[in-house]
Amino acid sequence: MTAVPISWFLTLSAVLFVLGVAGFVFRRSVITVFMSIELMLNAVNLSFVTFSYQLKQVNGHLFTFFVMVVAAAEAAVGLAIILTIYKNRGTLNIDEVDSLKN
Repeated sequence: MTAVPISWFLTLSAVLFVLGVAGFVFRRSVITVFMSIELMLNAVNLSFVTFSYQLKQVNGHLFTFFVMVVAAAEAAVGLAIILTIYKNRGTLNIDEVDSLKN
């Protein structure tokens, strides 16, 4: 059985990151922007693990663990903010939620 080349993992990571950037830039829903940020974080995690595996070091796995911890905290705080925005404004459209005051 042959191993999957490192270039395939890095290509997948690049595609995921570009999709995340496109979702962040072109979409107008707060939920979609939030998911796009998570997709970009996962693309970076894939790169960390790929290079860590290729170089036979544990550093990439440790960075991935810390990024996942930060992403989990961001998800909790981000979802609380999104729910508060929807409760106060009645919409999740970024163009309509452009200030922090009521």
